[in-house]
Amino acid sequence: MDKQQEFVLRTIEERGVKFVRLWFTDVAGSLKSVAVAPAEIEGAFAEGIGFDGSSIEGLARNSEADMLAIPDPSTFQILPWRGTVDPAARMFCDIATPDGQPAAADPRNVLRRTLAKAASMGFSFYVHPEIEFYLLKSSSVDETGEPVPVDNAGYFDNVPGGTAHDFRRRAVTMLEQLGISVEFSHHEGGPGQNEIDLRYSDALSMADNIMTFKTVIKEVAIEQGVYATFMPKPFTAHPGSGMHTPSRCSKGTRTHSSMLRPSTTSQTRPVSLWPAF
Repeated sequence: MDKQQEFVLRTIEERGVKFVRLWFTDVAGSLKSVAVAPAEIEGAFAEGIGFDGSSIEGLARNSEADMLAIPDPSTFQILPWRGTVDPAARMFCDIATPDGQPAAADPRNVLRRTLAKAASMGFSFYVHPEIEFYLLKSSSVDETGEPVPVDNAGYFDNVPGGTAHDFRRRAVTMLEQLGISVEFSHHEGGPGQNEIDLRYSDALSMADNIMTFKTVIKEVAIEQGVYATFMPKPFTAHPGSGMHTPSRCSKGTRTHSSMLRPSTTSQTRPVSLWPAF
């Protein structure tokens, strides 16, 4: 057992964690979760947790149903929205076949293979996403068939005491508690539309962070009695939402998505994925 696994087991005991959620995604990006008792975590590190992979979208055929979820101890975090009563934690998992081989259709494995290919060419890949979403009063629509936003503010508007302001503050605090660094947050152009930008990080960590981000936003919305949606276009007359990761690697511009290649000096040289905008 390595030191990271030992740290997880010790933290579970010291913090009185009652449930550990093992997370992974299907090929469509939907988050999957299985709650495991603390006593099973040591075994999960060694052998994984078995499940029916054919029931997960795009993961395996019926003849390849048996799959293992193997938790990555480096992703262990206490879930802050669970509070101190029966606290819960989470770890992301790598999916493997019964013989211990990485599952070909596991999105985390697909990304890891791609990053390994880039590394073999001397590159490392980093991402800085700007994530947009709408806050609505509820999941219902009004008499015209349109959702009802929590406010009518616009781009960078300051709304003292407003729902969006309090929401972003709570969401950013929760993200930081999960070890996810936030660069800044603000109201976006649409009514009830918000944006939170995560700090630059390597692609694999950021993929995990984005899935956690979406869960945090949904949990804070439930806590505050509103509804959060990542729909691309919930309003016909207002801006759509997206996750901006444009490649702008030319000198003097912000780098959102970049490949870095070590130069012959001690510095690292950015290489743009496509021409800067």
